[in-house]
Amino acid sequence: MPDVEPPLTPPEAARWAARSGLPLTGDRAQAVAVTADHIHSVVSVLRELDFADTPPTAHRAAEENDGTYGAHGTHGSEMHNAAL
Repeated sequence: MPDVEPPLTPPEAARWAARSGLPLTGDRAQAVAVTADHIHSVVSVLRELDFADTPPTAHRAAEENDGTYGAHGTHGSEMHNAAL
């Protein structure tokens, strides 16, 4: 499990925003800090996922176009047409 970083404080969020040319007012710094912490936690989880056996999106799109994707020979367009 990765090391947990301390949460971003509102003054730190304001400082980082100012360095990026986006000065924050005092009341926005808290919301930005909470949002940044949430994004950081989501990205941390995504970094832990193992995508080694997952083919690239282009590979799946090619399978969908040639009809080899999906159960029993059905793929997206056939399922969509059936719904119409």
